[in-house]
Amino acid sequence: MIDTLQNYIFWNNNAWDYLVALGVFILLLIVLKVFQVVILKKLRKFAKKTKTNLDDALIDYMSSIRPPFYLLVSLWVGTQLIVLPNYIQKAVMFFFVIIIVYEVIRAMEKVVVYSIESYGKKKSADYDRKQSASMIHLSKLAVRIILWSIGLLMILSNLGVDISSLVASLGIGGIAIALAVQNVLGDVFSSFSIYLDKPFEVGDFITIGADSGTVEKVGLKTTRIKTMRGEELVVSNKELTSTRVQNFKKLNKRRDVILLGVTYDTTHDKLEKIPAMVEEVISSVKGVEFDRCHFAEYADSSLNFEIVYFVNTSAYAEFMDAKQQVNLNLFKRFAEEKIEFAYPTQTLFVNKV
Repeated sequence: MIDTLQNYIFWNNNAWDYLVALGVFILLLIVLKVFQVVILKKLRKFAKKTKTNLDDALIDYMSSIRPPFYLLVSLWVGTQLIVLPNYIQKAVMFFFVIIIVYEVIRAMEKVVVYSIESYGKKKSADYDRKQSASMIHLSKLAVRIILWSIGLLMILSNLGVDISSLVASLGIGGIAIALAVQNVLGDVFSSFSIYLDKPFEVGDFITIGADSGTVEKVGLKTTRIKTMRGEELVVSNKELTSTRVQNFKKLNKRRDVILLGVTYDTTHDKLEKIPAMVEEVISSVKGVEFDRCHFAEYADSSLNFEIVYFVNTSAYAEFMDAKQQVNLNLFKRFAEEKIEFAYPTQTLFVNKV
């Protein structure tokens, strides 16, 4: 029977060759389907026990591969065992290259997008989720554009198309577009830099040059800051990444220095009592930490004491509330002790002639 099949020739192949190719095609198709249905199911159970979710994402991808992929892969392997007309070989190769590149790009996209999303979830805070979602979406879009552009070039190259001139044209076009929108692109890339490096986040109180305020929104092109005067300050992201930014977020406590002057009429005993008295007054204010108080200098119109204390907060409004309470308590205590504050005065001596 085999001899009979070998005697039947069609397209330079005998019937036995066709049967072998068909058998390989069917066998490989069955093996790939068993892999997708049985083996992947067992791998999924194993992946659920691991700490990372990357293996789950890859298994989800492999489970989502459609039947045409397995069909074309099996068909391509089967056709390698027989001699076919040139146009049929080219057609099979055409679809094979497309489906392989398509699935490879999908797999790469799945891994990269998973990495971006994992990084974004790790970096984002509750108040910054909207901004993080925007950055993640833009990153995923950029990755997809790059990957599918590479995939298209790979397909054209494998089909015999000379892509060198196409790549050169795309390069020139890209340079022209980049020059036309360089300021916008600069701000967009700066927004990515801000998102990844986190020099500040939404809700942080920052100082840029002569301006200070609370960050309300970090956009793709600009960052919006609410100043202490109440108006909205819009600053380009490129400017923010190229200038010095002072961020008060990690400020655990604020330091304040008071130069307090008393009159020269103050007695020695009262001068000696002032440091301990000041420490008692400042320590009684909630959230305030006394540091020191010293008789610092003899000024023209006063005897000056230098007082240093800390307010255990990073919020400016809370700091000012504590500072106000300290000043009021000091004023009250000095009045009770009949210690007068000094101010510039002039004494005029008049001699009678």
